[in-house]
Formats: sequence, structure tokens, C-alpha cells
Amino acid sequence: MRLLLVEDDAMIGSAVASGLRQEAYSVDWARDGQAALLALDAAPYDLVMLDLGLPRKSGMEVLQQLRAAGHAMPVLIVTARDAVAERIRGLDAGADDYLVKPFDLDELAARIRALLRRAAGRAQPLIEIGALCIDPAQHEVRLEGREVKLSAREFALLMALAEHPGQPLSRAQLEDRVYGWEQEVESNAIEVHIHALRRKLGAHWVKNVRGVGYMVPRTA
Repeated sequence: MRLLLVEDDAMIGSAVASGLRQEAYSVDWARDGQAALLALDAAPYDLVMLDLGLPRKSGMEVLQQLRAAGHAMPVLIVTARDAVAERIRGLDAGADDYLVKPFDLDELAARIRALLRRAAGRAQPLIEIGALCIDPAQHEVRLEGREVKLSAREFALLMALAEHPGQPLSRAQLEDRVYGWEQEVESNAIEVHIHALRRKLGAHWVKNVRGVGYMVPRTA
């Protein structure tokens, strides 16, 4: 899952980006409102974490322009502004959730999981496809009750495919979902991770759709 963090405080931004990357998310970090809008036009994101007090363009302006442009991904406002009126204004402008600083990184991660789950149309915290069970909170994968050990990159790739079973994603789409700005992507990186997933899960769990990309089947 690829997230956009919009935060001008260097200490907070660094801590949040580092913490979420350890949770197997790909995180891009924009430090002002104008940079955030440019990033949103350049890459697909699964979720945006948005501060309100930003240079060049306020977080509220970013939110309004993001929604006016038709971007539908979840937006989590993360700000020190704790007045009820500010929360109402942010939610009414199109935000999906509102978290007040200071906050616990575990709570932030839990809110992100909830928003991503809702965006994918899932009510349950686990992703279950036949005998395959994925726990996003614990980063655990079980197949027929047996735990399958995956690397952080393999887990992120499986999550990207399993959120929409039956829908193939191209290599470029998977690269966009799994890698951020500062990460170099080898030309065959996706294929290497796909090969590892098929070896660990079984080839029928990650299908190659010729000329299109890869997908996890709806049932297997």
C-alpha cells in the first residue's frame, strides 16, 4: 500500500514515515501543500495523511482541491488543531478521519488499516480468500492454517493483490503500490517477489494474466 504523508515538521514527518515503513507501507513524504498536490497528480495513493498547518498551501486547501479533482482515496487529517469546529470543518470538507497530535504510532496505524479496509469494502479485519488468510495488523499470512513467512516487500505485494482479488494489476501498477520516491526499483524486482510468493504459497495463488499482469484469484 502506498501512502502520502503531508507534514512540514521534520521530526514528526521522519518518525511517522519511518514507523509506517516498518509496517510494510510505502510512504512518500511531501513537506508543503503545493508539493502534496503535485505528488497526487503524479502517482496513485491508497491513503493521504494530511496536516492542516502547511506552507505554500494549507491542508484545507489541499483537501478541497483533492476532492474537487475527483481523488477518492481516504484522507486522514493529522493535526494539532483540536477544536471541535476544526474537526467538523475538516470532515465536512471531505476528510475521512481526524487525529489530533500528539498521537501514538500504533493508533495511527490502526486508523490507517480501518480506512483502507473501508475503502476496499471490507468489514472484517482479516482478508480471507479460500484457505488463504491475511492479517494486516499482525503482518501474518496463513495458508490452510499454516503460517507462511513473507518478507516485508512480499507481504506488501500480496496485500496489493489480495485487496482486489480477481482483478489483475500490471507490473507498473504494482511498482506504484509497493515502492516510494526514494526507493530504486530493479527492472525485474516485481517478478522476483512474485516468484517468491508463488514458491511459498503455490503458483495457483498468484496467477500470471498474459499481457496484463498478476492477480490473486477470488477463490482457489
